[in-house]
Amino acid sequence: MSELSQPPAQPALPVTFRPERTRVILLTAGLAIFVVVAAVALLLDMGPGERLTFIVTGALMAWVLARLGRVKVVAEESGVTVVNIAGSRKLAWAEIVGVNLRPGDPWVFLDLSDGTSLAALGIQPGVAKQRAIADARSLRTLVEQQAPRDPEFPRS
Repeated sequence: MSELSQPPAQPALPVTFRPERTRVILLTAGLAIFVVVAAVALLLDMGPGERLTFIVTGALMAWVLARLGRVKVVAEESGVTVVNIAGSRKLAWAEIVGVNLRPGDPWVFLDLSDGTSLAALGIQPGVAKQRAIADARSLRTLVEQQAPRDPEFPRS
């Protein structure tokens, strides 16, 4: 039996899912961009206003990459917190009816009880596909085990 066909063991709560490699790459790139832009600003013959503009621009680029690197999904006893680029959302277990990561999806989508779906950027197959698949399965297992059962609405 292959490793992917076996059901994942339920991780101990709380558990955090995040794309570690992607995060390291983004934070490293942000720091490198800031250092290079700041060095250019200090080495070129410019006035203080231009130097400050360069440094602020480098800091802004680093901040954007840091925001991209903050994404995560945190599963706790009380529910799931999805932290995306622009904000976060706390969901009770009962609100989540499905966890989907289909081939070609850029990240996991959570199907919610109100009929909408929520992108969970904390589980994304970009750099570490097998890890993302395992994380999606673990989250799906947690959802199935934590959420109350409603016979009228079976889980997907």
